[in-house]
Amino acid sequence: MGLEAALTRDGFITTTVDFLASWARKNSVWPMPMGISCCAIEMMAAGDPKYDIARFGSEVMRFTPRQCDLMIVAGTVTFKMAKVVRKIYDQMPEPKWVIAMGACTSTGGMYRSYSVVQGIDQFLPVDVYCAGCPPRPDNLLNALIMIQDKIGKSRVQDFPNVPQFEEVGK
Repeated sequence: MGLEAALTRDGFITTTVDFLASWARKNSVWPMPMGISCCAIEMMAAGDPKYDIARFGSEVMRFTPRQCDLMIVAGTVTFKMAKVVRKIYDQMPEPKWVIAMGACTSTGGMYRSYSVVQGIDQFLPVDVYCAGCPPRPDNLLNALIMIQDKIGKSRVQDFPNVPQFEEVGK
């Protein structure tokens, strides 16, 4: 029984603004692609017809941080690039989420050198780690589903930097 059946039978639906906002936020995640190295090819492949990231409402990849709420960091992050990634993350509006895509992003991968960050969780709060070297596009879609579940369970009061609703009459 879908939404149309409930509307034709009852004529109305009751919900809270909080639930409606989290439902809308969950189903319209706009990613900020940070394709730094080879994992970016797999991230791009998630948009092709075989994997179709559009099924999850995330086909709108914006290259401006002011319009994004999900950062997908895909690839090896050097200390020089870490400052840029953090700056772009800081420019994203609240609430925002991060996917660390690939072994190099999550742990530094095979690069144990002075120039490579050994995991972006040293300078960014990571919500979901996407394993693989490089991870397949369906693994990225799985990480996206996990982010959507997290967003769906969140409420407006969970985000301290987002303006809160005020009760009428106070």
